[in-house]
Amino acid sequence: MAASDNHGWGPLGRPVFEDPGARALARIGVLDVGSNSVRLVVFDGAARSPAYFFNEKILCGLGAGLGETGMLNPEGKDRALAAIRRFKLLAEAMHLPPLSAVATAAVRDAEDGPAFRDQIEAETGIRLYVIDGEEEARLSAQGVLLGWPEAEGLMCDIGGSSMELAEITGGAVGNRVTSGLGPLKLQGMKGGKKALKSHIKTVMEGLAEEMGTSHKRLYLVGGSWRAIAKLDMLRRGYPLWVLHEYRMTPKDLKKTLDWILRADLEALRAETSTSAARMSLVPVAAQVLKRLIQTFRPKEIAISAYGIREGLLYEQMPKRLRTRDPLIEACRFIEQKDARLPGFGGELYEFVRPLYNRASPARLRIVKAACLLHDVSWRAHPDYRHEEAFQTATRANLGGLTHQERVFLGLALLHRYKNNRENCHFRDIFDVLPEAERTRAEVLGKAMRFGAMLAMDRPAKQARLLWRPKKRELHLTVMPEAADLFGEVARGRFQGLAQALDADTVVTKRR
Repeated sequence: MAASDNHGWGPLGRPVFEDPGARALARIGVLDVGSNSVRLVVFDGAARSPAYFFNEKILCGLGAGLGETGMLNPEGKDRALAAIRRFKLLAEAMHLPPLSAVATAAVRDAEDGPAFRDQIEAETGIRLYVIDGEEEARLSAQGVLLGWPEAEGLMCDIGGSSMELAEITGGAVGNRVTSGLGPLKLQGMKGGKKALKSHIKTVMEGLAEEMGTSHKRLYLVGGSWRAIAKLDMLRRGYPLWVLHEYRMTPKDLKKTLDWILRADLEALRAETSTSAARMSLVPVAAQVLKRLIQTFRPKEIAISAYGIREGLLYEQMPKRLRTRDPLIEACRFIEQKDARLPGFGGELYEFVRPLYNRASPARLRIVKAACLLHDVSWRAHPDYRHEEAFQTATRANLGGLTHQERVFLGLALLHRYKNNRENCHFRDIFDVLPEAERTRAEVLGKAMRFGAMLAMDRPAKQARLLWRPKKRELHLTVMPEAADLFGEVARGRFQGLAQALDADTVVTKRR
């Protein structure tokens, strides 16, 4: 199907974000028919940072044997059709609009790909939009931009039958290229390991000539890369098993790749809950990744959980929506959905803002995110509210957030509900953050704890904070109408904030 079909709206077939100011997103189902897996994702929630209402995949192996036969795998076709029939029924039960369906390397390259697409349409009514390799690279790179608006570097998306590269710079996708370096396609290559290594090296050098090797950061997209990242976490003993924004140095990753090639894959599969079908591709994918790092020499490697499906949504976003911060948008959505007093997070941010007069924009956005989320765990039992708040930040599907920022945000929310972090179940995760940052997170948490206790509405109008770091003085000016609000509990929380700052207190009551 040509890109000009569907009135220029691409695979979605219709405009999704008609209102440039839209924040709410109606549920949208995307069917992704890949060389290795067939997946249905239903997006819901904040348009700039959509949530996953439903996410299911079947590892069908459509592209298995494609390199030798030129045809789709017969068993894979049967499994894919069965999955698509199921997904159609689920979509109907969810009252979704027609599914947006996209197919990649296996269907586009196989001789029987067009016939299979016609069969799917005849049996299910779903029309696959088959994209070429460069379009796949562009959409996957846009998926990275959905999570990282400031992304700069080289995106690498690995599927079963292909591997795509795309340059990301200045919030846009630049040069892009596709190759046949998918592990499912390489598995059956003749000539053994030596021939495989030689082939990967030759293709990779050609890709480097087209894309250049000056990219400092490498963004990895695709199931095989995510499986390798899990193994890297296992080898390192890394405590926060969140794949999105997980970062690796080339040196550490090379150690993991060598370790994978020597290890008992069945044992690793059990420890990481990786499917047998996925793990069978890992050794070949590891060879590809090892050569990718050697050839392109990135300084840092990051895993992106967002790819082609998220790129389809980004495609439809108006420019004004794209420029919004995905973290703040997601936090606003969560606050509107779950907080006792939606909108109070913004008021609380204004109250604590004087503590951060010298803070960087990066710090301020985390402070704002924390304030927006400060009350969304209120339904949890009081004894576990601090744990629920920590989990919200560290486990939630939030884009635009490094792992260190996740833990900082989680600790701040933990201290919103609890004075200390002793005897917490998450102590190993705290180690992701330097000790000085843990103290700063505690300060933010106790500032929110004080502000939320002081007033239920507009705390910045009731009292004003002033922080003098050189003198180690924390000033509070209480307005006349708020004199009775600064009661015993509020005073105790103010002292707790001062203690976290290691500051003396100066309280002035206006008359």
